[in-house]
Amino acid sequence: MHYPSLRLKLLVAASLWTGLAAWTAAAAPPQKPAPPQTSKPAQTPEKPAASPTATAEDAKLTAAAPVDPKSYIIGAEDVIFISVWREPDFTRPMIVRPDGKITMNLIGDIQASGLTPERLSAHIKEALQKYINAPDVNVSVTQVNSKKYYVNGEVNRSGPFPMPVPIRVLEALSNAGGFKDFANKKKILILRGTKRIFFNYNDVIRGKKMEQNIFLEPGDQIYVN
Repeated sequence: MHYPSLRLKLLVAASLWTGLAAWTAAAAPPQKPAPPQTSKPAQTPEKPAASPTATAEDAKLTAAAPVDPKSYIIGAEDVIFISVWREPDFTRPMIVRPDGKITMNLIGDIQASGLTPERLSAHIKEALQKYINAPDVNVSVTQVNSKKYYVNGEVNRSGPFPMPVPIRVLEALSNAGGFKDFANKKKILILRGTKRIFFNYNDVIRGKKMEQNIFLEPGDQIYVN
């Protein structure tokens, strides 16, 4: 009896194994290719919502002068801002006329000159109650034009200055930017109507004769020679 050689047996086994592997691979279901790896973009923090910014015109209307609403007396040519809560038809800036009055919708003419902002608010509120239920009114002075003093002569900044609050001579001179080189600080003249008042700057800054440092009145004119 003839038996196959060992070499032949090995060749047959290898052939069978290769065929089995090929048949298994062909029978297996095809696999989907893996999606390409992409790196996630870095997340940036959300920007906070921008707050509304006021326009230049709004800033002029809302930036009130340093006026005490309880004590400042409104005068002709002052610019005031009247705010009525939730009533845009009555909320607006106004200039006090030379006759001291302003004109509002429905109300008509109302006296403003001679009143404090607080008192004018109360008058407007009373007048509006005929048309609006419990109106909330606020009056502010945005520009002082009725009360001014003047500084002229040997100062760095001359001209008219608003007087929203009471002011003394020393502070008024400071507002004028100080003195020029050849200013006579010992004999500063204040004209008040027909009155002539002298002011010695050198004495006052040394704490002497402080009674000279008087409160100015609207229309006072300071001359520095």
